Amino acid sequence: MAGQVLGYDKPDPNHLYNLSDAELDAVKNKLLALKPNIRKIWSTGGELTNLFENHEVVAAMGWPLMTNQLRQANFPVGETIPEENTTGWIDHLMITAGSDNKELAYQFLEYMIEAQTQKKITDVTGYAPANPEAAKFMTAEQQKNLHLANVDEYQKRIYFWQNVPRRAKYNEIWNEVKAAQ
Repeated sequence: MAGQVLGYDKPDPNHLYNLSDAELDAVKNKLLALKPNIRKIWSTGGELTNLFENHEVVAAMGWPLMTNQLRQANFPVGETIPEENTTGWIDHLMITAGSDNKELAYQFLEYMIEAQTQKKITDVTGYAPANPEAAKFMTAEQQKNLHLANVDEYQKRIYFWQNVPRRAKYNEIWNEVKAAQ
């Protein structure tokens, strides 16, 4: 996100995943400058949800899981994508090449992508369904909270994570930021 604030996603968002040493130094300096504003660098979704519920934080980077958990608890919360856009990821289910029971695995995957199953998964996780037909089984409020009426517009604002060729260097910078006092 600091790379986006510094404009390193312009004109190509893919550049965020291959920053130069000088750009990573600028990112580190930006993060260090912002660090006094940080209450906690959280590690789990449940931890972030608790930070909000205990009124320890008023804003955070997160994903729909926490927003929807807080809404279910009647906690007043909203979400937005900043003008710099945001990053995101997509989880996948896969079958390994060496799987002993591929047919059963295929049946499981078929079940998992059925519209009614996707609705049930959304009820538990708060994640947007992979199958757009799941919206038929959701309330208007659920559809709104999951941005199902405007998926294409919503996803234009998300830079989906990519492989980072110099992951060790990125981790080094991040560890320096976390360790700084």
